[in-house]
Amino acid sequence: MEPPVPGGPRGEKEEEEKVLVSEQSWRPYPKTRRKIQGCLEWVKRQLFRVGEDWYFLFILGVLMATISFMMDLLIARLYEAHRWLYQEVGDVLVLKYLSWVMYPTALAAFSTGFSQSITPYSGGSGIPELKVILTGVVLEDYLAIQNFGAKVVGLTCTLACGSTVFLGKLGPFVHLSAMAAAYLGKMRTSVTREYENKFKQNEMLVAAQAVGVATVFGAPISGVLLSIEVMSSHFAVRDYWRGFFAATCGAFMFRLLAVFNSEQETIAAIFKSDLRIDFPFDLLETFFFVILGVICGIVACAYLFCQRWLLAAVTKNRLTAKLLATDKPVYSVLVVLVLASITFPPGLGQLMASRLTMKEYLTSLFDNRTWGVLVANASSAGDIPRTDPRGLWQDWDHPNATIFGTLAFFVVMKFWMLILATTLPLPAGYFMPIFIYGAAIGRLVGETVALLFPEGLSLEGAPRLIVPGGYALAGAAAFSGSVTHAISTALLVCEATGHLSHVLPVILAVLVANAITQKNQPSFYDGTIIVKKLPYLPPIRSRHMASYQVVVEEFMERHVVALAKGDGFKEVLVALDASSDAEYPVVESAGSPALVGTVRRAQLVTFLQSHKHPQAPPGEKLAAAGTLGDNCAIEPIMLQLSPWTSLHQAHHLFELLKLQRIFVTRCGELVGAVSRVELRRVIEELANPK
Repeated sequence: MEPPVPGGPRGEKEEEEKVLVSEQSWRPYPKTRRKIQGCLEWVKRQLFRVGEDWYFLFILGVLMATISFMMDLLIARLYEAHRWLYQEVGDVLVLKYLSWVMYPTALAAFSTGFSQSITPYSGGSGIPELKVILTGVVLEDYLAIQNFGAKVVGLTCTLACGSTVFLGKLGPFVHLSAMAAAYLGKMRTSVTREYENKFKQNEMLVAAQAVGVATVFGAPISGVLLSIEVMSSHFAVRDYWRGFFAATCGAFMFRLLAVFNSEQETIAAIFKSDLRIDFPFDLLETFFFVILGVICGIVACAYLFCQRWLLAAVTKNRLTAKLLATDKPVYSVLVVLVLASITFPPGLGQLMASRLTMKEYLTSLFDNRTWGVLVANASSAGDIPRTDPRGLWQDWDHPNATIFGTLAFFVVMKFWMLILATTLPLPAGYFMPIFIYGAAIGRLVGETVALLFPEGLSLEGAPRLIVPGGYALAGAAAFSGSVTHAISTALLVCEATGHLSHVLPVILAVLVANAITQKNQPSFYDGTIIVKKLPYLPPIRSRHMASYQVVVEEFMERHVVALAKGDGFKEVLVALDASSDAEYPVVESAGSPALVGTVRRAQLVTFLQSHKHPQAPPGEKLAAAGTLGDNCAIEPIMLQLSPWTSLHQAHHLFELLKLQRIFVTRCGELVGAVSRVELRRVIEELANPK
């Protein structure tokens, strides 16, 4: 008699008994475990009764606020180290130059090399790509969590360069918030045991935009509004509360951490100003605020045109294109070396207040005092140390130049320096620099008005003095709003400074500047999308009556690869070879092109794999015959266009429903298709007629 085989029935039974004994020995007290599991399930049901989204939105706001605050602390330490190094080298000019230049150059090189070595998606702002994602386009790995660390480290090094490079953190922080929201969305699906819903993903991304702005400026209301204006073409009202809740949690935590760190006594505005509140401006000054809006609008048009031109020229030039393709850190070193050399304090930097940080720039420009008067009374003003916020204005005062000269020189030089800095392939934001630049324009206009009317203006009664700080507020909001095509920057300056008295002239300047810019130039982020050729549907800028007369029949794709319900192996194979579409229209028959639905490419590939090729050898065990209608699930058509649908209607549907392609039928028969490619082509032809 042969011995039992170890893998036979008897051996398998013994193994099962061992497993059962093992499980019972390691899991005692089954009743107690069941009670505990039941209690945990009850607690989970009670917590999620109000909706699990609120908990994840709260976590998102608190998490991003903590990261933003810790990043600011680290950046402040790194910048203080740069100041200490610059002071410790003594009065040797060569050593001072090297300490001033090499520190930001090394940080920029490390930022570029580290972030680009981990992921190519960490460079730049991140807002243009996020705008594309929110329209329904899938950008692979752009929101992957592995990009998070690279962006945080790279952005910290970029901001530690200070005002030498003159870059901010708003855009990258919106990108970071989106990555955190995408990861929390995946956690939510695992906790709730639900499938991953694209609509839920979009809701989390919309809230993440507001969190990114709120945790940078500590401004929840304008954070939500600015994210809607900049990022969304259409906004669902149901996402409004989610955005406000997450942004409020983030902004509150961001300011609360400042109190815990003893930076402030209580929760206050991030750029606290002391502008006069009893009578902030006279009615006659409204005219000068309008003039300021016109100036900001014109300068913004020039800035947007030059920035877009330089961004395209850098990618087309043989030398710079090669550096950006193979040696990005080398390109960053060369650009930062130029910028740092120009801002060297004993050189041209003394005419641009280059020793100030980004925050000190805004604090000084929002000063409620008139610098022209302070210069005339320099003896009393000199008693205030430069480290005091009320003494920062002294960095703008040069013995060989007037206040107007230094402000004008700052505006002229920073115009092209900021444009050059936007070409750097490192994580960086571009909103704060244009915010400061607009404040400098407003300060220059305000000081000029104060010089022209030293006694002040008044429509009735005694004249009241001009407050140049109010013009700086309006300039910051008007220029940044016109560059980004946003109106909510008027509210942003009020929340960031805690000053609401100038809200009406600020809004007026923003509206005037936006009216000029939106008529002539795309926004900063739309221009970047155009240069990078991202798959984004541009808005219809032409408001001429001819654009409303364009119908789908004029620009639709007429040669559409379609399949009939009775098609077999050969016809499906020909259709897959003819095009690479993600889905194919299915008609009733070749003689009757009535559209009945669509079938996905993956299903057609499965159909081919499960059926025998007509020329295959007879030994293959596959289905010999079969039709498309019998073997594939045909999805019904939920939406279709008529040939007489207008361009504006089609564009509105694509933006609202985030469509990628839609079929055109006449009396139920398939006559063509419209995709984002055709829409983009006809919109560009309207914008640039031949």
